[in-house]
Formats: sequence, structure tokens, C-alpha cells
Amino acid sequence: MSKIKIVTDSTVDLSDESIKEFGIEVVPLTICIDNKTYIDRVDITPVEFIEKMKQSKELPKSSQPSTGAFLEVYDRLGNEGYEVLSIHMTGGMSGTVRSASIAAEMSETNVRVVDSRYISKALSFQVLEAATMAREGRSMVDIVARLEEIRLQTQLYVVVDTLDNLVKGGRIGKGRAWIGSLLKIKIIASLAGGEYTPVAKVRSRAHIITYLAKQFTEDVKGKTIKGVGIVHAEGFELATKLKEAIIELTGYDKINIEDTTPVISTHTGVGAISFMYYLE
Repeated sequence: MSKIKIVTDSTVDLSDESIKEFGIEVVPLTICIDNKTYIDRVDITPVEFIEKMKQSKELPKSSQPSTGAFLEVYDRLGNEGYEVLSIHMTGGMSGTVRSASIAAEMSETNVRVVDSRYISKALSFQVLEAATMAREGRSMVDIVARLEEIRLQTQLYVVVDTLDNLVKGGRIGKGRAWIGSLLKIKIIASLAGGEYTPVAKVRSRAHIITYLAKQFTEDVKGKTIKGVGIVHAEGFELATKLKEAIIELTGYDKINIEDTTPVISTHTGVGAISFMYYLE
């Protein structure tokens, strides 16, 4: 049976320890801000990025890895005797999965590319399960089938504190943003179907906590919690309050709060949080 290596991209929001433990290959995106390009999580950290974004007058731009970057990784792993399962951020937000697919067609290595339809910790749920199954010697067919199950049982919510970046990114118009800011509206969105989709508008942080905690509590009834993650873009206080509410309502406390990838921060702006979980 061939060995399987898991490849992903830098939007996965996985710790260096987990990446090393499971031998996961990460192909980074790049971020351009103030005419300078950085390799995501290689020569700029999420915290450093936030500081630069707050000072920049223009919206930063992220770029997917080149086809050549993926091809180099695939060919190297193939020469080491591996098949490759390459799992990436949603194609609805980036061309990353497309670059990976083109490279897979060019490589002599047996490569299977999967669009996770998610990002951040929701992407990591699939990556970690795949890496665990690969280490157990499971087949490519079994792993890919399992990823589909996880994808269908995953939820991801994003909450923005300011509408500025959504305007700059063309997600909403300036008029709607002005009204939203005047009314102090906070947008809660999901990543349903792999695309940013607003699902609720609330007027306070307390309402954000209530909405998300209630949604989680309803979703977990009769199910087993397999993973929960909260990431933020300088929104640690809100993230902490959400974690406390989840613990109080459900007793589930295996929740880490981490800084999110610059790709999410670029779309959401400072103060945003993302809440993700998957169930069985």
C-alpha cells in the first residue's frame, strides 16, 4: 500500500507543533501590503500583519501559491514514494485549489486535490483527520469519503466589527456600510457553500454571543462534538466571551483561541472573530 502525504495551504490555522507532529506539508499564500509582499506565516505573523493593516490606507491583497510551488512539492513527495492528498481553502475565496489542481495534472505523482469548502480551523478539521487516517494506513478512497462527511457536518461563522474591509473588498456597497455603521450593526456570516454569506445582523457584542452560542447549542443536541475552534483578528475579548458562553451552556471546554490567518483578516478587518465546529 502506498504511503499518503497530506498537503494544505497556510490558511489552515494549524499550530507548528501539529504540522510537525503529523508531517503535514504547507504551501503558503502571499500577502501584499503597502507594495511589499510577504509569505504568509513565514516572514510575517498574524499579529504583525494586523498592525500593518491598521496603518495601511489600502486593502491588503492575498495571492494563491503558484502552480509551480505546488508542482515542486508534489514531485518531491512522489520521489519520496508518497501519494498526495492536497486539501485546500474554499475555491469561493481563492484560486488556491485551482493552482493545486493544475499542478496535480502536470505532476507524475498520484495527487488527489480536495476543495475543503472552508478555511481556518474548519479546514484544519479535515486536514488533521486526513493526516490521522493516512498515518493509520487508510486508503485514499476511505480518507476522501471521510472528508466529505466532515464537510457536511461543519459550520463556520464569521463576525466583523467594522464594515470597512467589506466595502474595500467589494462585498457590500458604501451606502449600506454607512447605514450599518450608523446603526452600529454587526454582520454574522457563514461560509455556506464555500462562500461568504451573511446570515444575521445584530447590534451589540452581547447579541453576537447570544446568537452564536444559541446556534451551537441547538446544533449539538443529540450529536457528538468532534472539534471546535475560535480564531480572531485582534478580537480576543469577544472570542473569550464566546468561549465562556459555550462552556456555560454545554460544558464543552476543549476550545482554543488563536490568531487567524491574514487572508481572513484582509476580508473581515480588525476586531473580527470566526467560530467553527463539526459534529457527528
